[in-house]
Amino acid sequence: MKPCRINGKIFEWILISRRSCFRAGVRYYVRGIDSEGHAANFVETEQIVLYEGAKASFVQTRGSMPFYWSQRPNLKYKPKPVISKTMNHMDGFQRHFDSQLLIYGKQTVLNLVNQKGSEKPLEEEFAKMSSGLNNGMLNYLAFDFHKECSHMRWDRLQILVDAVAETQDEYRWLLEGVLSIFCVSSYFMVNSDGKILTQQRGVFRSNCMDCLDRTNVIQSLLARRSLQSQLQRMGVLNVGQRIEEQAEFEKVYKNAWADNANACAVQYAGTGALKTDFTRTGKRTRWGLLMDGWNSMIRYYKNNFSDGFRQDAIDLFLGNFAVDESEGPTPLRMKKDWKFLTLPIVMLVAFSMCIVSLLLA
Repeated sequence: MKPCRINGKIFEWILISRRSCFRAGVRYYVRGIDSEGHAANFVETEQIVLYEGAKASFVQTRGSMPFYWSQRPNLKYKPKPVISKTMNHMDGFQRHFDSQLLIYGKQTVLNLVNQKGSEKPLEEEFAKMSSGLNNGMLNYLAFDFHKECSHMRWDRLQILVDAVAETQDEYRWLLEGVLSIFCVSSYFMVNSDGKILTQQRGVFRSNCMDCLDRTNVIQSLLARRSLQSQLQRMGVLNVGQRIEEQAEFEKVYKNAWADNANACAVQYAGTGALKTDFTRTGKRTRWGLLMDGWNSMIRYYKNNFSDGFRQDAIDLFLGNFAVDESEGPTPLRMKKDWKFLTLPIVMLVAFSMCIVSLLLA
């Protein structure tokens, strides 16, 4: 929650992310959906603006690809995703989107996974089921984030923003009876008298593999486009002014979205988000690449050696696992012996010897 100033006008800007308690867990242990259609790492993010009694809101969602797939840790840097061959994918897929359409209205799915390599089968399965559902309320769009933005060409993200601009403008229900002279995006707005001016009729549902790094970048861009329209209609921005030109507010906006990315990522992946240098500064930097490499190393260790304990803790906390005292000592009372540290120590020594052999003749 940030008090902000543009053109001498002070308004409150708020960013809230709400994580679902269904199918909760950590990165490689919880993927896809459960039998009830609940998606892993499902998060609803709402951006709110308050100014002189008027209020505006813009909601987006993210969640794991809604069919039955897994990616269990196996000491490889990137375990191969596996699509279940025994489950009825369409049944779970329909359960998921029946719920989403009931709560949020129309859905535009932005799938940001790679369209080659190990991620390709997942994208193809998602596209096949989206077309198989044959529901006019669901619109599917695939965008190969890494391919389009390769070689630091992050300006190409504008291709996706432009592609969904028309859809974003359609997700509105204008109640004034008169169109505004400003670009009206999909959002909810009520004036200082309590009169509802517009309602949001649909959401963008973004996902990548983890629904963290790539997803957060895209969500921040869509939220900025919506905010541009909101601030103009409230009279905070003058006609022709752009949010990008407001240096003080831009800094607050970018840092808050980067902090949002980190908060979501720490719970699911164990570290802060990747690609936050772009979210904070608007461009990709070499220092950001180095920090991403460091976070990736930490994720590798946690995903393989400590996330199992974290998953157990989450299941215990949410009541998905009940301790039966008649079964003997619980894991909470058992002390870990030296065997739990053996493999991490061996790997650390091996890595150290590799570095030494590279540096010394």
